[in-house]
Amino acid sequence: MVNDDGAGLRIGPDDWRYPTLRRGYNPRWTADPLYVRLVATPQEAVRALEAAVNEPPVGERSRVTVRSGGHCYEDFVSSPDVRAIIDVGLMHGIYWDPARQAVCVEAGASNGDIGEKLTKKLGFLLPGGSCATVGVGGHITGGGYGLFSRQHGLTVDYLDAVEVAVVRRRAADGRLAVDLVTASRADQGELGDLWWAHTGGGGGNFGMVTRFWFKNLPQAPSGALRLEAGWDWSAMDYASFKRLVDNFGAFFRDHQDDERYGPLFGILLLTPNTSRQIGLIAQIDATLPDARARLLEFVHALDSGVGAELGDRAEAHGEHPLLTGSKDPVHVDITDLTTMPLLSNDQAGKYKSCYMRTPLTEHHIHAAWQGLTRPPAEVRDAVVQIDSYGGAVNRIAPEATAVAQRDSVLKLQHQVYWPSGTDPEPRLKWIRELYRAMYGDSQGRPGVPVPDEVTDGCYISYPDVDLSDPAWNRSNVPWSTLYYKQHYARLRRVKRTWDPFNVFRHRQSVEP
Repeated sequence: MVNDDGAGLRIGPDDWRYPTLRRGYNPRWTADPLYVRLVATPQEAVRALEAAVNEPPVGERSRVTVRSGGHCYEDFVSSPDVRAIIDVGLMHGIYWDPARQAVCVEAGASNGDIGEKLTKKLGFLLPGGSCATVGVGGHITGGGYGLFSRQHGLTVDYLDAVEVAVVRRRAADGRLAVDLVTASRADQGELGDLWWAHTGGGGGNFGMVTRFWFKNLPQAPSGALRLEAGWDWSAMDYASFKRLVDNFGAFFRDHQDDERYGPLFGILLLTPNTSRQIGLIAQIDATLPDARARLLEFVHALDSGVGAELGDRAEAHGEHPLLTGSKDPVHVDITDLTTMPLLSNDQAGKYKSCYMRTPLTEHHIHAAWQGLTRPPAEVRDAVVQIDSYGGAVNRIAPEATAVAQRDSVLKLQHQVYWPSGTDPEPRLKWIRELYRAMYGDSQGRPGVPVPDEVTDGCYISYPDVDLSDPAWNRSNVPWSTLYYKQHYARLRRVKRTWDPFNVFRHRQSVEP
């Protein structure tokens, strides 16, 4: 179906594509919008947005939302109160822009497109995520990090300009008007603030991003040395578990930015003991001198004193499919690393996060052990994922971008999954109680990683509406501080300037 209104393709409930387009990657969240718009150019995006914001609400359906890849962990894009979804997935070009002397990435591009076009064709590396179907529109605006971030920093550290469709005025006829504006790193005043807000202020807050421009991107290496290993749960006791987690945290605390290990990235996958293994993924730029030796030195340090035998990784964990399955370093081509498929999306999921300024404490480790060794029968697919962090990420001043957390050494993502259509409550109860135990005191308070000398809040691209719920956030620290810390006041000023009608809103959007 082709529309002649210049606003892209309009997909209604009678279209066979509608059931797929009304939901995101996570089947937990669905909407019943009046329609979904598919836009392929910035001009179509402007027209689609202008039409949508001037339509009246229909019952409880009042929100207009924007989707890039559809991987939002909460119901910010797809929920019962959504009237229209504007999908930018057809706007996925990646090219060199001679006018700006920068690489242009359209907002509907995916991480897979980044690997195929930016890396394989243009030869540049954007140090972002490896899940191929994640859209850059949300990934970049949240800060964006991945397995090359300790070596090269965050995606937003290279963001030079952003093009955004904004709704901040009324036309002469009283209708809301949409303007397409470009804000760059070099801009001052309101435009400079708009650029800054898109360097970690989160998606769905200020406008609809149509294009990003990046400068000074690192050259892509030919590949990485990667290993995937695991320790069998059957050989693991608490002393072994604690030693493993201690070793992992201490290594990245002690080698935050040194020349030898700064480029190395590790992921420790703490699964429930209903899984076969606790997993490990580690990789390093294969073009570095002694890359193999560096990787093996890390594994030796990590395995020291654990007791349980380290073997090949035998199973997928969370969102990390098996790529090499080998405890020995294997050379993986760079495009294979940047276009890895996600696991099947027939499972629903719940996610939580934490920045750590230090290795996990005895309290964190013991609480994790308790939760992982005593899961209910329904919890089969889950993981407390500990990512190495810091390195080049921490070289940037917190004020330079909207990402406030710039001195962490670890970043945690708590995940639990279940078959779509089954009861989520046992899984939700388990992950909530595990999280509260890890980040609470003996009475379960505050229950969230309040910024202090040990923890540093949460990651906006792993949104968690429990942070807004006093039943689970028993601190006096609001969700906005956990995500944004001292930056929230400035983000609210940007919101007031560029989205005064609060068009772009969800359960944890920046408040006007």
